Amino acid sequence: MQAVVTAGNGGYHQLQCREVRLPELEPGEVLLQVLAAGVNNTEINTRVGWYSSSVTTGTEDAATVEEQLTTEKADGGWNESTPFPFIQGTDCCGRIVAVAPGGDESTIGSRVLVRACMRRSDFTSMDNIWMGSDFDGAFAQFVKVPAGEVFAVDCDWSDAELATIPCAYGTAENMVHRSKVSKGEHVLVAGASGGVGSAVVQLAKRRGATVTAIAGRAKREQVLALGADRVLDRDDNVVDCLGENAVDVVIDNVAGPAFGDHLKALKRGGRYVSSGAIGGPLVTLDMRTLYLKDLTLFGSTAWDEPVFPNLISYIERGELRPLVAKTFPLEQIAEAQRAFLEKKHVGNFVLIPPPLR
Repeated sequence: MQAVVTAGNGGYHQLQCREVRLPELEPGEVLLQVLAAGVNNTEINTRVGWYSSSVTTGTEDAATVEEQLTTEKADGGWNESTPFPFIQGTDCCGRIVAVAPGGDESTIGSRVLVRACMRRSDFTSMDNIWMGSDFDGAFAQFVKVPAGEVFAVDCDWSDAELATIPCAYGTAENMVHRSKVSKGEHVLVAGASGGVGSAVVQLAKRRGATVTAIAGRAKREQVLALGADRVLDRDDNVVDCLGENAVDVVIDNVAGPAFGDHLKALKRGGRYVSSGAIGGPLVTLDMRTLYLKDLTLFGSTAWDEPVFPNLISYIERGELRPLVAKTFPLEQIAEAQRAFLEKKHVGNFVLIPPPLR
């Protein structure tokens, strides 16, 4: 099959389009023909080794990312060392084309989404692995996954639209779920024009929250169209605009210099939840703000059990809006990642594998 193999930490030259062996199924697995695969920060971060503790800058600026490509980073992977060379690709819309012996053959032909965040034990443990970061993913014509991690979806969305869902919306729903966003609460969403942030806006509004979003000025109207009640410019001071003790929940995958002000904007007893740090992983925390205001801080990587089934039900009930910024042929992955890092888009980029011969 055709695949993009990431050979190691480094620049775009590490993304190698080539023929590889078709995956061989083991008990309990299914083989999917990949119909569309989304592009995410995590694939770029893993390729450049950004998760290494030696990296202290954010990922917003493409030039900054490229400057970090000096050496192989043993701790640069999502959980452990990255299994180079391997196939990345966290988001997968696919069709089941084969099942391992003893599997449910009636599922063959089903169009499915893959739950990319998989709990290795069960949902009583936070131990997790990610498709496309810890093992071969969807940047290929075929991918194999555990049968229990595929979810059939009945809707009229295109393959590309469905491929925007798993990582971005799974991460967003996990943050909304874990921080217990509820009707009538005021939620501040940082990075609201990106894949995760735009999903958070929709999912928080779905729960009846008032949403203040932060995005670049050029993207204001698009973010308002997603349902945000107010959009602040990314250069605005949140406390100056909203005041202290103004919001119930901050949902943030940006972090960076604004972190302290985000905590100041929280009401007493407020909740802060983060799934990333594209604006910079090192932040300044005034512990007095944390304990005097009785704040709760959540990290959000391992998806909770209801998250993915919930997303499937939202799609099937027409409660979500897919955001495909642009599609690219799989072999143009480098061009897609370059455009992704420019951050001029709203929503998600999607790769389309070559047709089968």
